[in-house]
Amino acid sequence: MTKLTLSFIVLAALVAAQAPPPKPAFPGQTGAQAPTRPSPALNVQTIATGLSGAWAIAFLPDGNLLVTQNSGAMRIVSPTGKVSEPLEGVPPVKSVAAQGMHDVLLDPNFERNHILYFTYFAPPRGQGSSSWPIEHFYEEVWTKPLAERRTMDLGYERIARARLSWDNKRLEDVEPLMDGAERRIVLAPDGTLFVTGADRFRFYDSELQGRENREFDTESPDIRRNFTGRVIRINRDGTIPRGNPWLSRATVLPETFAHGLKDPEGAAINPLTGELWAIDHGPQGGDEINIIRAGKDYGWPEVTYGTQYDARQADGRKSVKVGKGITARPGVEQPVYYWFPSIAPSGMMFYSGDLFPEWKNNLFVGGMVGQYLARLIVNGERIVSEEKLLTNLQVRIREVRQAPDGSVYVVAGNSILRLTPKR
Repeated sequence: MTKLTLSFIVLAALVAAQAPPPKPAFPGQTGAQAPTRPSPALNVQTIATGLSGAWAIAFLPDGNLLVTQNSGAMRIVSPTGKVSEPLEGVPPVKSVAAQGMHDVLLDPNFERNHILYFTYFAPPRGQGSSSWPIEHFYEEVWTKPLAERRTMDLGYERIARARLSWDNKRLEDVEPLMDGAERRIVLAPDGTLFVTGADRFRFYDSELQGRENREFDTESPDIRRNFTGRVIRINRDGTIPRGNPWLSRATVLPETFAHGLKDPEGAAINPLTGELWAIDHGPQGGDEINIIRAGKDYGWPEVTYGTQYDARQADGRKSVKVGKGITARPGVEQPVYYWFPSIAPSGMMFYSGDLFPEWKNNLFVGGMVGQYLARLIVNGERIVSEEKLLTNLQVRIREVRQAPDGSVYVVAGNSILRLTPKR
């Protein structure tokens, strides 16, 4: 058993030991009841297995799937489940802790140009692909003084674009577009790209989970705008859109669109409003759903419904506060929904197909520690019901995507599953 696997087991075992639930800011912000009309019975078809660390799926026009793996590989999966060898031409990837190869998104004109976008953690200059133990990125880094951390070349969060060869065997013309974010990529209605990125704790004076009983650097708010988990907005060629909210402030990175997140591992456009919704994978508790708006602050590491990880407390304390333990503050956006205890969310999708008419405009989120697919019924900006699907599988749900035919694909453990209604 690897140390990373053991860490996840420990964290899952500690979920039940979390502090009493925090008080929500408004009714329905957490713990929504099951819908009065449950989902139809599901056919669950296994498309492929053995895809260790599978992270994201893209549906190619020829019927194949393009799948990323955290270790740094991209593979083609046929409709019959045949898994290709790793694509050639993928740039080096450093896999450590939660970093590695992540999302992939096809360009709107992919059928014509075969361009795609992908996020990954690039190794330090001159290094090839590698896998590092979790201690390398946490205990060996975040425990060090800021001045020492700033001298460490650990690697770079990055979004890049490339061209998929017409035979689906390699990436060509790989071009880095921006450093500083490496989770999900979402095509905005105006054709720009939203890219989510996790808290880059190593670049500023903060502990991994926030500093206990201390205010953040309120005298330097731009530190949070630059280095906490962010949503960035760029054009598809990597340039900066003119409408970004912080362009008139020289001390904020121009790509920053919103900030104050911890680990936004899922994001999607609400088809009814055109706005970006994103989940935030909190610490111990405090997993959130947020509506992401230009220039807004989502609170991390000062405002959260979670507590610090018990597993990282050397003195054995439980449910240690993040910062001063506050869940609201003027100027900080409230999540539209949060989970307590943690479900460890990853992957997000609004359903817009016709195969499941009962699911039209519903929101879906994968739960890893929760081991279920959450179906969330949305009314305006509120979650009114939550249904837990696929609980019988007892596996981590990493990703959820809608296929062109309206079926739903999920990454469940090391497998890719296809969901259709059982009529």
